[in-house]
Amino acid sequence: MSTRISLAAEPSRSAGGGGGRRRRLLCLAGRYATLIVVLVVMLGPIVWQFLTSIRGRTENVYDGVLPAQPTLDHYVRVAESFPLLQYVGNTLVVAVLAITSNTAFAAMGGYALSRAGWKGRRTVFTVLVATLMFPFESVMISMFLTIRDMGLVDTLVGVWLPGAVSVLNIMVMRAAFLAVPREVEEAAVLDGADEWARFTRVFLPTAKGALAVVCITSFMGAWDDFLWPLLVLTDSDHYTLQLGLKTLAGATTVNDQRLIAAGAMTALLPMLLLFLALQRFFFKGVGDGAVKT
Repeated sequence: MSTRISLAAEPSRSAGGGGGRRRRLLCLAGRYATLIVVLVVMLGPIVWQFLTSIRGRTENVYDGVLPAQPTLDHYVRVAESFPLLQYVGNTLVVAVLAITSNTAFAAMGGYALSRAGWKGRRTVFTVLVATLMFPFESVMISMFLTIRDMGLVDTLVGVWLPGAVSVLNIMVMRAAFLAVPREVEEAAVLDGADEWARFTRVFLPTAKGALAVVCITSFMGAWDDFLWPLLVLTDSDHYTLQLGLKTLAGATTVNDQRLIAAGAMTALLPMLLLFLALQRFFFKGVGDGAVKT
């Protein structure tokens, strides 16, 4: 009797195993299909923009996907149409200032918020998080009036100052410092390390990934900003790259989409290079920030 039952049950188990494999294959196919859709949505516009920037002058922009006569002449025309190097230099000044100030202040602020034992820590943390609810447009006018009263209108310092430190960067550093084991700090205290020594020699070396996240986000914010420089800057000699690209459409008598696409790719290239150089630390920092908040 038992033999019959086991033999009768075997086909059902086999059938169930086959159904399970099919479900797993369907789930795997669904995941890959989703990833492919996301990849096309995210990279499709960038690829199309690049292909547009290398199309020949006589080609129709919407004629096929691949250009029939690829050329890099439009990138040369971008450099000749407006002072590209000057605008890039202005943007780099703002970006370097933003990276420096954000890494310094976000690290110190995140360290202070991650340490217990001082009154008002939770209140400060709550206030900082609450500021994230206000969009930039709601405080834009007051920020401009403040910069004007400080005499920083039409200066690169006026462009940089509102973004000198970001609350999100402080939160990233706080999360990274909270992930440091308590025993490590206690060992440093027993070795005679003071507060500054623990911060610079124990906590900062363990938060390299978070610092990379701060560097990348600060650079992208400064490099890609358009609205705030548009409000602050009036002299074209102080224009950042994004404001310079705004004038690119009027730099020629014909609104050439190939020229505009080449200018946009020129602005995108430094961000891609920075991310590729720091991506290993970036993903490590994102993972460290997810350990404990």
